Amino acid sequence: MDTTALLTDAFTRVNEEVHAVLDGIRSKHLDQRLDPAANTVGWLVWHLTRVQDDHVADAAGAEQVWHAGGFQERFGLPLPADDTGFGHSPQDVAAVRVDSPRPLVAYHDAVHEQTLNYLGTLTSRSLDRIVDEAWDPPVSLGVRLVSVVGDTMQHVGQAAFLRGVLERQS
Repeated sequence: MDTTALLTDAFTRVNEEVHAVLDGIRSKHLDQRLDPAANTVGWLVWHLTRVQDDHVADAAGAEQVWHAGGFQERFGLPLPADDTGFGHSPQDVAAVRVDSPRPLVAYHDAVHEQTLNYLGTLTSRSLDRIVDEAWDPPVSLGVRLVSVVGDTMQHVGQAAFLRGVLERQS
């Protein structure tokens, strides 16, 4: 298996897990918290998708799907245009509200499609390209993509756990 196929498989697994978390979820569970400072399922899925969108678009030199696909307007969140959720306070988390899982699924699927299209342009050698010199050592494209996979899988796992707890409490 080449590295592009490996990354494609990893991002596809993230997409499948997002669908599993959101499939059949009750709308009330999207914004429900376990305590006043906790994240919500809706916020977790929105955030992991925003991070993937932001990081992959930056690496690809493309516009984020959030903007290009009109999702910023459709979601209508009272947050800065480029907000990805990094460093959100409990009040910021509460601002990310959705009435149904449909917009989250649509946004994630659009980001997933852009990600797969970009991965299809890569070679193993292109993964060595430095994409962020703000770190020591500088971050290569391969490291950035693996980091995105790790971060998104962690958050989708948190969302799945949270959904399970909320459903048991209902």
